[in-house]
Amino acid sequence: MSASKRLPFEVLRPELQALSAYHVPDSKGYIKLDAMENPYAWPEDMVDRWVKMLRHAAPNRYPDPACEPLKEALRQSSKVPAGKALLLGNGSDEIIQILLMALKPGAVVMAPEPTFVMYRQIAVSLGLEFVGVPLHPKDFSLDAPGFLKAIEEHQPAMIFLAYPNNPTGNLFDYTKILDVLEVAPGLVVLDEAYAPYASSSFMSDLLAHDHLLVMRTLSKLGLAGLRLGFLAGSPPLINEFEKLRLPYNINVLTQMSAEFALAEPLVFEGQVAQIIADRAALDAALRELSAVEVFDSEANFILVRLKRHDPTEVFMALKSRGILIKNLHPQGGLLSGCLRITVGTPLENQQFLHAFKAILEDPH
Repeated sequence: MSASKRLPFEVLRPELQALSAYHVPDSKGYIKLDAMENPYAWPEDMVDRWVKMLRHAAPNRYPDPACEPLKEALRQSSKVPAGKALLLGNGSDEIIQILLMALKPGAVVMAPEPTFVMYRQIAVSLGLEFVGVPLHPKDFSLDAPGFLKAIEEHQPAMIFLAYPNNPTGNLFDYTKILDVLEVAPGLVVLDEAYAPYASSSFMSDLLAHDHLLVMRTLSKLGLAGLRLGFLAGSPPLINEFEKLRLPYNINVLTQMSAEFALAEPLVFEGQVAQIIADRAALDAALRELSAVEVFDSEANFILVRLKRHDPTEVFMALKSRGILIKNLHPQGGLLSGCLRITVGTPLENQQFLHAFKAILEDPH
């Protein structure tokens, strides 16, 4: 075939062309309750000190490639066990990509489903085999017998467990995860993106399991704009993943800003406590609605299932009122009929509830 007749798409992998890009809707002008962000800005005096500190940044120079001061701050703030190493990523998405790039061609990646869509998305984009194991349809709990059977059958090289799970919000049973760790033939990644809002963590379990990795992000804490995630695990494993990390992946402004923010724990502890209280209030209000099934959450969002209403129509009606939530109904399966609401400020939550009730009560 001559160069003039060569089709550019012929060089691309078919599994890549079969995927859809991860879509992030435009949220300008909306009450934004769709992306699990901390809705609270930094205090003005903190912003002033932050901006003053950034005057010392040197954007003409490459950032510190090792990020050791930032790693030490993360170790302290997240209580990473002594002797464990950290890998930093441009958000946890980059870390997931690095982890999956490290696997042998054709390796099996496993996770319960529904869960964070990027596990499947990135695995398939890299030509790996992804196996999703359904959660219990009643409460989205981990189907331990089914999951253990799938492990035995497929022998996954890597297992992802979101803890709490996204988009369902629940924590899987601790003992069932220990059973998974006991039989897993490869690596087990506990994705603790919502750790600030949860009552349990596997961070201390790193001391007992060399094949366990714990992944976290600062996005849900209140630093989503910085794009910083980290992976904790045994130094030999982390050293292998470091070979795939692109140099200078954590820019100078993120390094300086994250170190600054982590030195202000009381600010974020107060915001987290407020969000947890707001979550409880929002949960209670939603449970008063007979047309809605509400699922327990230990994250900064709440999953609901509509019993009688079309979720897409409700989603669009909320959007027309300037409120953006996440419509999970198009994903089908166990998420049919489901909507996910990020916990906002008390005012935002009240505005959502007022609109949501009006829509549900509208006979048309």
